[in-house]
Amino acid sequence: MSKKMLPIALSNRHLHLSREDINSLFGEGYELKNFKDLSQPGQFAAVEKVDIIGPKGTISGVRVLGPARNSTQIEVSLGDSFVLGLKPPVRDSGNLSDSPGVKIVGPNGEVELKEGVIIASRHIHMHTSDAEAFGVTDKQTVKVRTFGERAVIFENVLARVHPTFALEMHVDVDEGNAAGVKNGDLVELIIE
Repeated sequence: MSKKMLPIALSNRHLHLSREDINSLFGEGYELKNFKDLSQPGQFAAVEKVDIIGPKGTISGVRVLGPARNSTQIEVSLGDSFVLGLKPPVRDSGNLSDSPGVKIVGPNGEVELKEGVIIASRHIHMHTSDAEAFGVTDKQTVKVRTFGERAVIFENVLARVHPTFALEMHVDVDEGNAAGVKNGDLVELIIE
């Protein structure tokens, strides 16, 4: 049986903003500017950056990702959470209930979030054809093996299947660095 290989990418701290919060931080009717397209179709790293202020500290220059979302969501690593003085839950994107909030400061204003800070669950984006080829269904939990000197097996990896997704595993920078992987490295999908 051949190995089921896919690329991995490290996700640095970033945030997705609602239309309302874009207006508050950058000005009414402001449109995010594309700095660089991301691997997922239609998603981009914006030119815009903001400061995130927690109870204990600030992280400056946090990249905004576009396009606008229904709700503002900030994704940090465990290390970032210590700097901010927060205890965010490990969650799938969009699951923000009972997560901590922070202050976001932009060039034209600030927003006080009641909730919205998470540590993103490690996950795999899969196009429906990739999921079929790999024998995986949406929301299935799998394992992923890395290679090299610091090889690890990531457990509890959520498969997210959609016809607009491009095949790629996402981990945060802390996890990726601990495993000694870099963007584009190939990893092995394990289904038990």
